[in-house]
Amino acid sequence: MWLELQIFGFRALWSPYFLLFVLGLALTYYLVTGPYRHKFGGKGEARPSGKQQAFVYSGLVLLYAVKGSPIDLLTHITLTAHMIQMAIYLLIFPIFTIKGIPAWLWEKAVCRPLIEPVMRFLSKPLISLLLFNTLFSFYHLPVIFDFAKSSQIAHSTFSVVLLIAAFVVWWPMLSPMKEFNRMQPLGKIFYIFANSVLITPACVLLIFADAPVYAAYTQDGAWIQAMALCVPVDVLQGLPGSISGPEFFSPMTILEDQQLGGIVMKFMQEITYGVVLMTVIADWFKKENSGVDPLPVNAYEELQND
Repeated sequence: MWLELQIFGFRALWSPYFLLFVLGLALTYYLVTGPYRHKFGGKGEARPSGKQQAFVYSGLVLLYAVKGSPIDLLTHITLTAHMIQMAIYLLIFPIFTIKGIPAWLWEKAVCRPLIEPVMRFLSKPLISLLLFNTLFSFYHLPVIFDFAKSSQIAHSTFSVVLLIAAFVVWWPMLSPMKEFNRMQPLGKIFYIFANSVLITPACVLLIFADAPVYAAYTQDGAWIQAMALCVPVDVLQGLPGSISGPEFFSPMTILEDQQLGGIVMKFMQEITYGVVLMTVIADWFKKENSGVDPLPVNAYEELQND
């Protein structure tokens, strides 16, 4: 497949402008949390730990991988690639970002007159659950999905809105700000379980459909419109006539790709939620153990004497 993709050119495959954007984000994080943190309200605060920096920089690498590398081009060719992109972009990248940015910087960003009340409302567990999962399912309705693939403005808008909703859904669980992260461990476990259940219908729609549901992967005109989101128009116009659709680049049929896409999304979602669940349980166990008073060193001797 790689050789076939070469016909779309370097710009479509590697998105150099987006790479510069991601590098700009990495440089901004380094400067704001490092040498210039005193200018952004971080006076007296320590630099982010090595673990926090690893989270942010790894997240940015993943962001470029799914939005700037050939994976992004593949998302307009196969639904499986699209679902891999969605899983990393909406589930993993927000977690890494929330965990990597220091609490004092989050406080500066969130504790503002307009932002804080909105975040307090949206990050209520029930609202954040319904917001993210409703938007995710709504986006993957065929009529909405095909529309988003036909317009750069619509595609970018949906992409940004879904990312914001993804941050909101993780915020009540992972926020470094105590006033937002108030759920008890048992509540977090139910929250993760509810997330897993609510995202299932969108996956089921794809796994059990008996025919392709998205025109963006089946109809010639719709597919070319979708490809135009990341491939220059002059390159598309110069494509050989033998390339009539995404099936040219994949050994799978469109229906098989669609079913695999649903399975991949559900599988990656379950792995991500499973890791978060294990972290919650481990922290809960650690907290419970730290609250138990240890026996005195001479406790055994005292019991023997009694």
